[in-house]
Amino acid sequence: MEQLLGAVRPYAWGSRITIPEMLGRPVPAPHPEAELWMGAHPGDPSRVVGSDGVERSLLELVESDPIGQLGGRCAQRWGDRLPFLLKILAAEEPLSMQAHPSASQAAEGHAREEAAGIPRDAPNRNYPDPTAKPELVCALTEFHALAGFRDPRRTVALLRAIETPGLAKYADLLAAQPDPDGLRTLFTTWITMPQPALDELLPEVLDACVLHVKEHGEFDTECRTILELGETHPTDAGVLAALLLNRLTLRAGEAIYLPAGNLHLYLHGTAVEILANSDNILRCGLTPKHVDVPELLRVVDFACGDMPVLRGQPIGRMAVYRTDAPEFELARIEWAAGEDEDVELDCTGPQILLCTAGELRLRAADGKESALRRGESMWLAAADPAVSVRPAGDQPAHLFRATPGTCA
Repeated sequence: MEQLLGAVRPYAWGSRITIPEMLGRPVPAPHPEAELWMGAHPGDPSRVVGSDGVERSLLELVESDPIGQLGGRCAQRWGDRLPFLLKILAAEEPLSMQAHPSASQAAEGHAREEAAGIPRDAPNRNYPDPTAKPELVCALTEFHALAGFRDPRRTVALLRAIETPGLAKYADLLAAQPDPDGLRTLFTTWITMPQPALDELLPEVLDACVLHVKEHGEFDTECRTILELGETHPTDAGVLAALLLNRLTLRAGEAIYLPAGNLHLYLHGTAVEILANSDNILRCGLTPKHVDVPELLRVVDFACGDMPVLRGQPIGRMAVYRTDAPEFELARIEWAAGEDEDVELDCTGPQILLCTAGELRLRAADGKESALRRGESMWLAAADPAVSVRPAGDQPAHLFRATPGTCA
């Protein structure tokens, strides 16, 4: 087991407080710090600190010894690539609205863009790699998001509640076909709407949302979110698209899984996120970056209904967030103040351990010991001996464990 030094990503929507405070640095930071990456992503790999104090890129370490670092089963499926990336996500402002492709869509899209000669770092590149990008986000604080299409009947009720002359016909359209096909029709109509028509409709919708909030209407939270998005993106079709999505508030420990095609938008809050090691994103809007509407429509899944909230399946002391993603699995372990029970972690594959509260003591089967404090992470290669972990003091302690999926 070796200490892992994560890579900080300074995106504009990030917090100047959360990640610096977690890492014990002065706050506020000079610039927003949005994500802390722990993994072997080629764009910004973590550093592994060896027993001699020498730092080495985790990407280079894995590529030089895939069997020892990943294990035979993982290396057979993923080659010399760690299949997952673990993050701390600190959103002070909303991110872009986006969806991710399935494995087959990613492979086909990547091959198509390679054949067309589009540079992999080009701003109009949709598929820089040939892999899927499912993800799971688990709240550390109250975490707000839009994810998945709401039941169309509830969306009709929302549209009726804020109905304006320009919006009425769209409420009628969805009411006449309250199913995934009706959602596809309405979403496509809005996302392809000519800018002059959009410039006329959006102010109507925002004014209606203001009135609904003032009247403490049934859809107060949804309308406040639309107003927040409209304030920073007053001419963007993504504001209309946001009317169609489930509005979620996650409490600490609750998670949502975002499979291929799920349209989503993180609003604000702090979370642990685990995702496949991929850069494939199809953006819908609320961003200055490239939006490819035809490709987006090929990828988005219009299945609708409530978005499942995961609380973790109890397995011993761990809560495991089960999904169908072969690239990753996330587990959470919590100790209350004064608890000191050992938890044994096997090492049949690669894993990253992340402490998000308190301080932990790790002890390997070969006798090696190490401390893990809040904000710190540890790399355990497949060839490492099994490890036991326990709190180092009498304060509450929280640990997240990232591994390849159980079906990998």
